[in-house]
Amino acid sequence: MMAPMRVTIIGTGYVGLTTGTALAYFGHEVTFVDKNPEIVERLRAGVPTIHEAGLAEIMEAGRCSSVFRTDIPELSGTGVVMIAVGTPSKRNGDADLSFVDAAATEVADLVQPGARLVVVNKSTVPVGSARHVEGIISRRLAARGVEAEVHVASNPEFLAEGRAVLDTLYPDRIVIGTESPIATGLLRELYAPILEQTFEPPPGSPRPERYELPPLITTTPTSAELTKYAANSFLATKISFINEFSVLAEKVGADITEVARAIGLDQRIGPRFLQAGIGWGGSCFGKDTAAVLALGSAYDYDLQLVRSAVEVNRRQRMFVVDKLQQQLKVLRGTTIGLLGLAFKGNTDDMRDSPALTLVQELHERGAVLRVHDPVAMPSAKRHFPDLPVEYADDEVQLACGCDAVVVVTDWDQYRRLPLERMAAAMRGRLVLDARNLLQRQSVTAAGLDYVGIGR
Repeated sequence: MMAPMRVTIIGTGYVGLTTGTALAYFGHEVTFVDKNPEIVERLRAGVPTIHEAGLAEIMEAGRCSSVFRTDIPELSGTGVVMIAVGTPSKRNGDADLSFVDAAATEVADLVQPGARLVVVNKSTVPVGSARHVEGIISRRLAARGVEAEVHVASNPEFLAEGRAVLDTLYPDRIVIGTESPIATGLLRELYAPILEQTFEPPPGSPRPERYELPPLITTTPTSAELTKYAANSFLATKISFINEFSVLAEKVGADITEVARAIGLDQRIGPRFLQAGIGWGGSCFGKDTAAVLALGSAYDYDLQLVRSAVEVNRRQRMFVVDKLQQQLKVLRGTTIGLLGLAFKGNTDDMRDSPALTLVQELHERGAVLRVHDPVAMPSAKRHFPDLPVEYADDEVQLACGCDAVVVVTDWDQYRRLPLERMAAAMRGRLVLDARNLLQRQSVTAAGLDYVGIGR
């Protein structure tokens, strides 16, 4: 039986909350720290602060091993501290480490004499950040005259929003970047339930069929830090690649969904992230590609492929706007229904969502906008109170009086739209499927005109 470890998680966003709840579920003693008292109170009540499938269930299962507070406890004995705070983009695209610096400083000031700790960068951070955090801690300890054993490691996450719990419990790999064998040993012990899959799958998060044990990759902090940026840049590029070909497919009369299926069967390519549409969004791809470009610039190297992926993504959003313009001719005075606000399905996250671009561009062109999202509308009202839209309770209410309806987010329920009822409610006939979720035959059978992306 595994001996429980003391773990302190600083930051309760997607990374911190999902990682911490999984560790608590395994029986580790986890203290979650967040400066926002409202978030802490919600978490103490067992209410998730983010929308993730299976999160509420695993939080409840690990509740007896979880403590939520607004300050970092004193750090003594042996344990692990994970820094999982935000690293927003600066104006030049580089990652802002001010929250990381503040967390590292607080940690250093609370380390007790004789402590043996591993401090882990879970946040997505620039190359050199492990060394940077190590420097902050060592200088503060020296200033306090405290002798303690503090090891720093980079342990990037590879979670996809909408399936963060599954990606935590059943990852493709675990990457640990450190120069310290002690840190490697403690983190290997911490993650043993995942590496060996010795835990009972929690309710709502079953172990995938034919799932294989994930490899543990140990490397230098620099390589681990660059791995995270490389992974997200590659995925962003893959999406931009298929979106660029979707435009070409339209010009030559091909169907990008058939092209994507055919090339995805090539094992060298694979089918994931080959769904043409309105482009990528969210907090990761945009921020991380900007950071990579800033990193390249710092070393006088232009990453042209990454830069092109970013530009293609920007262009793809406008491509959808332009398609609406082409179909309707005049946008001023029209009513457009947008199905989806979140940047992707199965999350309420609207950060850098393509829907926001559509709202801005179409509003500026004089359209009246009505929106629906199964989950994200409360988030929209809270974070974007001035968003110039009308909110609809369901898909039929959204369609009422609309000249066009646009599928913006790939929610599964939008694959089964009540098309006949929507057609009866609409003023126009256009359905613009910006995610290629719908079947053309079903849309046309309901008396509507179907327009997809690259098909």
